[in-house]
Amino acid sequence: MDPNLLLEVAADWSHWTKAPTATVARTVDLPRELRPGLALAIQGVRHSGKSTLLSQLMQRYKLDRRRCMFVNFEDPRLLEELDHKTLQALVDVFEKERGPGCTWFFDEIQRVDGWQRWLRTQLDRPRDRRFVITGSNSALLSGELGSSLTGRHHLVELFPFDFDEFRKARPGGSLNDYLHSGGFPAAVASPDGDRLLMGYFNDNVERDMRERVGARSTLPLRQLVQMLYESAGSELSARRIATAIGVTDDTTALYLEAAEAAYLAFACPYFAWSARQRSTRNRKWYPIDPGLRRSAVTRTGSDRGKQLECAVFLALKRRYRDVFHWRNGGEVDFVVLHDGKPLPIQVTWDRPLERHGKAIDAFHKAHRDAHEAVFVTAASFAAGMPELPDVRGR
Repeated sequence: MDPNLLLEVAADWSHWTKAPTATVARTVDLPRELRPGLALAIQGVRHSGKSTLLSQLMQRYKLDRRRCMFVNFEDPRLLEELDHKTLQALVDVFEKERGPGCTWFFDEIQRVDGWQRWLRTQLDRPRDRRFVITGSNSALLSGELGSSLTGRHHLVELFPFDFDEFRKARPGGSLNDYLHSGGFPAAVASPDGDRLLMGYFNDNVERDMRERVGARSTLPLRQLVQMLYESAGSELSARRIATAIGVTDDTTALYLEAAEAAYLAFACPYFAWSARQRSTRNRKWYPIDPGLRRSAVTRTGSDRGKQLECAVFLALKRRYRDVFHWRNGGEVDFVVLHDGKPLPIQVTWDRPLERHGKAIDAFHKAHRDAHEAVFVTAASFAAGMPELPDVRGR
């Protein structure tokens, strides 16, 4: 590819002549420094702000922006020659102009054929080069990084805004505002937020689900995700989904895997110490964002309690990563592990109800070593759920 064209594309994405505009600082668990030989990989749902986070990293790591190259590999000018040779050409042309010791930010790198082996070679012989990569599909990044770049990457997951970030983007915004609008950065800032959210939903289904599974139509994929969203917080069997959207059980399993890989929905498995017992119970499902759920499902009446439960799940997933549910006579909304012991969590808008207490009693009877239960209300969620221990020490 013409070196001048490569520099022209990179110039449009980079910040060589002008610093990036101020944006809401993201709350993510980043390494203390960028190091040659260790790539930083950022993955998450489309439109969650990965490209913006890349520009924030320059300030966080005190990088010279004139020695940082940004390239988004969904730029149409690059589509005809997207392979490892393009990556090498970008490195060569930039180092020829700026010298060694540069940092490369490669956005949506999964579009490049052969990127894994090329990057592994670069990291094995770092030459003072630093690489930050992003992708919109967890299967594309985590699976390939796990096999090709073992020990050579630091993986970070980026979600849409949490409630604190939302309030920074929209000062004065209430919890109800957050549950309604969600946390996709551009949608939060736009008067056409609902229109953007519907576009995001369709875009993610088409580009990250349909392309992954090779489906002839997006209709059953869209119906599946909408069904997950509508039933958020309730156990849902794969067989029931298969019947509803008219596909086989095996195809449904493939579609569910694709929905998780695209970060459109997360499974919440049953809590049990036995893997066999977990696998025999139905999972609950939660959306990547409460605003996206609201815009994608057909609703009647108020839904704020379910929206709060979805927001709590996302906050727990950020904090603890693995989140479970439990039911045996009564239902415990969530269970997380803290210090090796289960911690039951109930979600209620105002105050705990009698059924919440009965379910907790049943849970403690079944798991006598469990922590005391935590009850999350709308008020405590808005305060950051201070009653919950934070495993990351923040």
